Amino acid sequence: MEKFKAFRIHDEGGKTQAGFVECSLDELDPGEVVVRVSHSTINYKDALAATGKGRILLRPTCIGGIDLAGTVVSSSDPRFSPGHEVLATGYTLGVKHDGGYSEYARIPADWLHLLRPGLTAWDAMALGTAGFTAALAIMRMEHNGLAPKNGPVIVSGATGGVGSVAVSVLAKLGYSVVALTGKEAEREYLLGIGAREVKLRSSLDLKKIRPLEKAVYAGAVDNLGGEVLAWMCSSMSFGGTVASIGLAASPSLNTTVMPFILRGVSLLGINSSDVPTREQREEVWRRLATDMRPPKLASLARTIPFAELPSAFEDFIAGRIRGRVVVAIGR
Repeated sequence: MEKFKAFRIHDEGGKTQAGFVECSLDELDPGEVVVRVSHSTINYKDALAATGKGRILLRPTCIGGIDLAGTVVSSSDPRFSPGHEVLATGYTLGVKHDGGYSEYARIPADWLHLLRPGLTAWDAMALGTAGFTAALAIMRMEHNGLAPKNGPVIVSGATGGVGSVAVSVLAKLGYSVVALTGKEAEREYLLGIGAREVKLRSSLDLKKIRPLEKAVYAGAVDNLGGEVLAWMCSSMSFGGTVASIGLAASPSLNTTVMPFILRGVSLLGINSSDVPTREQREEVWRRLATDMRPPKLASLARTIPFAELPSAFEDFIAGRIRGRVVVAIGR
């Protein structure tokens, strides 16, 4: 096979360098399945890895991209055959195992899933890790008792990838969704993807969070951490459920036990990279292809060519991104 283009990240001595390289199949990490990658996507984690703003890589050098979709070229695993359309998210893809920012990828078969009927490769990456994470959080919350009749659900970081999918999916499932954002200019976008109400972070007094605020929300999906997560916990109704997904604002959580003891609030930690069983992953993708598929998926994502990948990372770090960014990899 001829050489192909890949985006490789080097992190040596705390200094990060990243850029396009010419690569051969023999240089890729081992795996039972070779995939011709058609699409990948950019997640906040990808931006942290590529810019060195976060200690993300688990080895000195790796092809980036924590998710991918494409077509099987060859396989030594009987579950996959040439021509099968597949996707991969999570595990150590793009941080310890060569990832999706490459025209070809070699992937362990257990990490791959056949594309569900009704999902194209573009659809799969418009959802990607962010969509998988949002759906996993909602499923965990439902298992914990969340239901539309319980009351409204608030989503922080609502214009981001996980937030946008969460708002759209919750609305489709019948929830009254409050989108919490720092971007007043994105109000119409958030209402357009399903939010019933848009709440600005500037309206919150996060310096004076009481142990128990007014009980308003039946559930919350939090992408920020820190003071916003503490305020969410204190604002839950009895039996409320909070899904903690990200730490874009802070990894800290300064709160009291009162919401959990006096209101029976549950705080669920969501880790989409290490879902323990393949069956659980398959169920998340089944629902994303059916009842959890965002009705306006095309409005949640835009597509950039592979060549523009390096210039997009800083927008993620600076919080200038709305929704999802799909990367068209294939030639």
